Amino acid sequence: RFANGRLRSPESLRFTVYRSRDTAHPRKRHHRILVSETERLCYVGHNFGSEVMRCNALCRYFVGVLDKESGQMEVYNAEMFNMQPLLSGGRCWVLPQPVPGLYVPPALIYSVLLIPTLFPQHRGRRIPSLLHAMRKSGRGKHSEPRMEVKQEVDLCIEAFGTSKQKRALSSRRMNAVGNDIVSTAVAKAAGNIIDAKGVTALMQDVAQDDVQTISAFLPPCHEDADRPELVYKFEDILSPTEYEALRVPAAALASTTAEDLAKKAEERSHCSFVLEELKFLPADEKSRDHKARCLWFLDTLIKFSHLKVIKKKHPMGPECPHIISRKLMKNFTSLTYNNGSVQNLVSASMKAKITAYVIVLALHINSFQTDLTILQNDMKLQESRILDIAKALRLKVSKAKGVLGQENDQNHKLGTLSLPLPVQKAPAGQRKRRKIN
Repeated sequence: RFANGRLRSPESLRFTVYRSRDTAHPRKRHHRILVSETERLCYVGHNFGSEVMRCNALCRYFVGVLDKESGQMEVYNAEMFNMQPLLSGGRCWVLPQPVPGLYVPPALIYSVLLIPTLFPQHRGRRIPSLLHAMRKSGRGKHSEPRMEVKQEVDLCIEAFGTSKQKRALSSRRMNAVGNDIVSTAVAKAAGNIIDAKGVTALMQDVAQDDVQTISAFLPPCHEDADRPELVYKFEDILSPTEYEALRVPAAALASTTAEDLAKKAEERSHCSFVLEELKFLPADEKSRDHKARCLWFLDTLIKFSHLKVIKKKHPMGPECPHIISRKLMKNFTSLTYNNGSVQNLVSASMKAKITAYVIVLALHINSFQTDLTILQNDMKLQESRILDIAKALRLKVSKAKGVLGQENDQNHKLGTLSLPLPVQKAPAGQRKRRKIN
């Protein structure tokens, strides 16, 4: 009996046993090969080799034959054989042993108890192959005498596989045809483009595309500007309406005293860059208010970059103006679908975009030269990451000793925006990652 069907005529199942001729050898004299023939396929099992079941060496098997007339039962020694389908070319396809997570179709494998005294011994007979069985049943008349193992497995799935396996086989064959068509079309189109434009022109186009991809996450750059403050305009970072909305929340920073600053540093309510810049607020009221608004928005951007999934309607708290919250959600998050709902996610690309805007805002605060290492620590980035973004912003990066009180032993990197702007280059490729043991 098979797991995926039944034999129409079990009495027609034929068994043949083969014994080793080397009767003098202590091991080979016990070697047996059992062959089972059906109308469509042949199976072969043996009690020697690496694929033999180990249970044969651990226990003994017996089969009882009941005589209905006398009521007596005769007991015979038996041996367990693992029957495998015999495929074309006289080869036996050996199924793998059961492994956790691996499904072997039960219809392709079954076990048989061999009773030596019940089966005659045959010698000199050729074991039939799957090709012979297919031709006998009228199939495969135009088949090749040898086929690949993958094709042989597909034939077994067609004959004995479950409905799910047959659907997967059909889908795989259709996809293979589709992939061949697509690959041929793509290869032909690529050849035509290379012949028309040439390899050098194509490489230049690819480099230009990389530059445009990087620029999609950067603030608008005005390369024809005659002053550094016009390269990245302040209005592109904060519109006049958004700038006006920052007047109320930034008032607390503008009125910060020395005692308030010490308390903020102890509580770490603001990032290191903001705490350092609060020490040098201008005495002029207008300039002081302008710098306080910039610092408040920069601190909000850095805190927003630390979020992963935005679940609240006002992620930065009720003190954040509604127009600023809407700007953060619209410009610095990406939509994702999870658990049946749409969520706002601060992805890696969005964090890179936030970093670019933070650097540009820090340049406007510090006369277009800023300490990139302090911003890197505040945003919890790797140095290589923030340097790549700074170079994409066309900044000149130089080394400088850190500010007093800010990790004096660490060599700080300064980013300077100056004219003329350096030539923008596409990334040469990913750096080699060190293996961490």
